[in-house]
Parts: sequence; C-alpha cells; structure tokens
Amino acid sequence: MSRPFLYRVRVRYADVDRMGVVYHSRYIEWFEAARTEMLREMGMPYKQLEDRGFLLPVIEVNCQYRSPARYDEVVEIRTAMKGVTRLKIELVYEARNHESAAVLAEGRTLHCFTNPGGRPVRADPSIIDFFKKIQAQSG
Repeated sequence: MSRPFLYRVRVRYADVDRMGVVYHSRYIEWFEAARTEMLREMGMPYKQLEDRGFLLPVIEVNCQYRSPARYDEVVEIRTAMKGVTRLKIELVYEARNHESAAVLAEGRTLHCFTNPGGRPVRADPSIIDFFKKIQAQSG
C-alpha cells in the first residue's frame, strides 16, 4: 500500500483475553472503524451513502494474524482501496504496532452495493468515481 489511510486505536483491557492478547474479533471491528473513518475523511461519510440509497454489506472478510497485540499498545490500521466495480468494492488492511511497526494482522473485506432492502444494485457513476478516487490515492 503506497498511501494508506491511517486509523489508530489504543488496546483497552476489554479488548484482551486472560493471556493479555487482543481477541481475534477486535481486528475485524478495527477494520470497520478504519473503513468508516476513511470514507468520512474522503468526504462521504457512510451515512451519506445510506441517504443516497446504497448500503455496503460485507460479503467476505479475511484476517491473517501475524503477531499479538497487547493491552495498552497503540495499533495503527492502514486501509487501502484495492478494487472498485459498479457492483463491489474491495479493501485491504494492515494492523501494525504503532511503536515497533511490527505487523500484527493483515486483512481484506469485500462489499457489494445493495439497496436498503438488501438487493444487489449497481452504484451510480458518481459513487464509483468517488471510490476510484480513494483507490488512486491509496495505491
């Protein structure tokens, strides 16, 4: 990823298990938060997509865990748009320890455009252009 969008989170005590390691599911939650903030930073909060009649449910998610994150560490999520079509978008994520830069996890989400009823639809050209702009900026 040449220019990813950055989102930081400090690991809370509630995020770790008895061994002091971050629960695996927290990474998926952090990916979602990073994705949402990326859209907001780029000028189209997710709420605005909903107001225009489009939802982006996750249809695939993948996460590969590399190294454990622990209580009170700052985790930096790097998010980049990998692919855009009129039907789907794909994003990739990299979670790193902010201090050591160690890769903690790598992930991917695939989303399809749907209407509020959950039926797949083609996004209008202005929305596709918006996501292609993100893709161009994030590498």
